[in-house]
Amino acid sequence: MTPTRREWLATSFGGLALSQMLASAEEQKPRPEFNGGLHHKAKVRRVIQVFLNGGASQMDTFDYKPELEKRHGQIVEFGIKASATGVPGPVMKSPFKWKQHGKCGRWVTDVFPHQAMCVDDMAFLMAQQSKTNVHGPASYLQTTGFLLPGFPAAGAWISYGLGRLTDNLPTFVVLPDPRGLPYNGAGNFTAGFLPASHQGTVINPSAPAPIPDLTSAPGAKFATAQASEDGLSLLQRMNRQYATDRPGDSRLPARVESYELAAKMQLAAPEAFDLTRETKAIHEKYGTEAPAHDGGFARNCVLARRLIERGVRFVQVWSGQGGPANNWDNHGNISTELPPIAKQVDRPIAALLNDLKARGLFDDTLLICTTEFGRMPFTQSATGRDHNGGTFVTWLAGAGIQGGVAYGESDEFAYQAAKNKTTCYDLYATVLHLMGIDHEKLTVRQNGSDRRLTDVHGEPIGAILT
Repeated sequence: MTPTRREWLATSFGGLALSQMLASAEEQKPRPEFNGGLHHKAKVRRVIQVFLNGGASQMDTFDYKPELEKRHGQIVEFGIKASATGVPGPVMKSPFKWKQHGKCGRWVTDVFPHQAMCVDDMAFLMAQQSKTNVHGPASYLQTTGFLLPGFPAAGAWISYGLGRLTDNLPTFVVLPDPRGLPYNGAGNFTAGFLPASHQGTVINPSAPAPIPDLTSAPGAKFATAQASEDGLSLLQRMNRQYATDRPGDSRLPARVESYELAAKMQLAAPEAFDLTRETKAIHEKYGTEAPAHDGGFARNCVLARRLIERGVRFVQVWSGQGGPANNWDNHGNISTELPPIAKQVDRPIAALLNDLKARGLFDDTLLICTTEFGRMPFTQSATGRDHNGGTFVTWLAGAGIQGGVAYGESDEFAYQAAKNKTTCYDLYATVLHLMGIDHEKLTVRQNGSDRRLTDVHGEPIGAILT
């Protein structure tokens, strides 16, 4: 049958878009001579990114400012639009004790006693900035490089650019806070306009079924081997017809690939997710024995290490759910709200870092800890702190990173980034550089623009690299 004009146009343009995507993917194959990189020698093969959802307070953790001690209780004019959600109160010093640690002398408060012992392995970005102080856009910016939804997450870009290290597990895995997804939900882990197969696979080890529908329900007696074979045969015929009618739609190939991966995961995942295979000493180091949600982050950190050992390229571990509580969004009372969630992550993060070192994984793994923005130096309500996109702290450790260094400075109040400012674009330009990718060359044409993770900004931060 002769196709209609509309069908011919849809097929032609869809096929053209798909061919461009495939051609781009063909060009972006890791090169053995570059140690798996695309454009130059790679130092990093896999990444674990810890994300503190809600906006972790820099002046109560890593950014010590004597001026806050001196001016505590005073009203300081920060500008008419200084506060994001309330009226600025007096300047407030940190209620926590500060102490210098390690050979590098990094200041850390007592909310992070375990991470304080690891500072000589960490490189701190002390003047990170966001374009916004609103959770949703700020989280999108820090995870995808754009304020608006619909753009691929960093893990999706890395999956697209470098491909799989294993055929039995996803390339990009997301481990959310056991209490719930962060602000924006799954929008932080999307593949955007990249093929859908590169989106993050969300796994919640604390749930009764960590991966929904991986196996048939116990009561599904009809799910026999013959029934599965018949169903797959029918599905294959339907898929062929669908693909013929819609050659430019990447969703079907992604769905087929996900089912193929699910079949392989039925064999690989149970072993990978079985934390009982870890020694008692490991569980004690990470603190997985803590009850309920207090131990959930610790278990996710152990799982993150197990996953990268088994070939997962990018693992994102989230602390804090979306909403007004159970996260790092400490508007009400820093003294009472920050310590509990800091305690949930401090020991596991330090244990993860040391575990990577002990197993030799530090040699080709990058560990990142970040948040969407910081908090204000003045009070909100009585002793809380408001959102602040002006400055916050991110740290990196592992392959290619110079430990014990700090790059950038905030102003005397930790209110705005003041010297050697960095953004998410610089952060991801650095990550891609370490993975053997020139961030300006990893692009996809979308709506007439050559899109990339770093938009049109960013440079690798040479000062923190070895």
